[in-house]
Amino acid sequence: MVTMREQRTAATISDPRWAKVVERDPNADGKFVYSVRTTKIYCRPSCPSRAAKPENVVFYATPHEAELRGFRPCKRCKPNQPTPVIQQADKIAEICRLIETAEHVPTLQQLAKHANISTYHFHRIFKSVTGLTPKNYAKAHRHLRVRQKLENGDTVTEAIYGAGYNSIGRFYEESNNVLGMTPSEYRSGGVNTEIYFAIGECSLGSILVAQSVRGICAILIGNDPEALAHDLQDKFPSASLIGGDAEFEKMVAMVVGMVEDPMIGINLPLDIRGTAFQQRVWHALRRIPPGKTISYSELARRIGSPKAARAVASACANNILAVAIPCHRVVHQDGSISGYRWGVERKRALLERESKN
Repeated sequence: MVTMREQRTAATISDPRWAKVVERDPNADGKFVYSVRTTKIYCRPSCPSRAAKPENVVFYATPHEAELRGFRPCKRCKPNQPTPVIQQADKIAEICRLIETAEHVPTLQQLAKHANISTYHFHRIFKSVTGLTPKNYAKAHRHLRVRQKLENGDTVTEAIYGAGYNSIGRFYEESNNVLGMTPSEYRSGGVNTEIYFAIGECSLGSILVAQSVRGICAILIGNDPEALAHDLQDKFPSASLIGGDAEFEKMVAMVVGMVEDPMIGINLPLDIRGTAFQQRVWHALRRIPPGKTISYSELARRIGSPKAARAVASACANNILAVAIPCHRVVHQDGSISGYRWGVERKRALLERESKN
């Protein structure tokens, strides 16, 4: 005859949450708590206290449920308070606002002091949460402010100093990477900028390929060729869009060939524009071979930012170089397919095509 103790033990061990408790998995914190009958205390899964016997364990979805049953929060892991991950994220969010609103970029030491964390620990946590170092985060935010001010009609000088640059010369040293053109050209919507483009057809629909002086700056896929041209025009409303000649048409044919046979690959210069974090994601994407997929969380770990899976997904969504930067190779942890700028069905078709090669 099976005793009550044996039944409780079997029920606990068969519950997938028990494995999280045994592993002291911090990723399970906030998803449930477990209580111990003998001590009348409940803990978070990652609690470092001595492991309880499975026959004494009861799981609850929230701390509130555990307390309603008469259990007290553990004084060691404090399960009734925000998880360490959430606390870190809140602290880093506060620091991000400080960087964004400061007249001059604070030093690493000043930021760490504000967070009440050692400089080394702060630098590590900030990069883990945001995917960027504090310095690169500040730089990316200045880039964004410059673009916003130029788009709002500020003069070039006002935009540069208003974004926090100490000198015009320093900004011009990196302006091509920030804007892809001179500030005056960007302010006027890309005036004097020549972008060659052509639209072709492939098995996924219409495909537009555009090239600036730096390389291919857009590969767009859709159902309506005219809509693709409008998308390009919206990005550079004052740029000179020039229909590609016969030589350019060969480049379009190369891109179409890569869509039809991913194993061909592409070896063309790309004009990649984005924040420092986006470029890290896009660079990592280009290293994923055809026929392979990766999850958003694994990609975040691969670029050294394991807690930035959502930011990685956002970077994938902002990629405008279809197939050249293969964001279609990123899937959910369970292998399900979703979230593709040019439609889930196209993503599925690309992956199926690559898996057969």
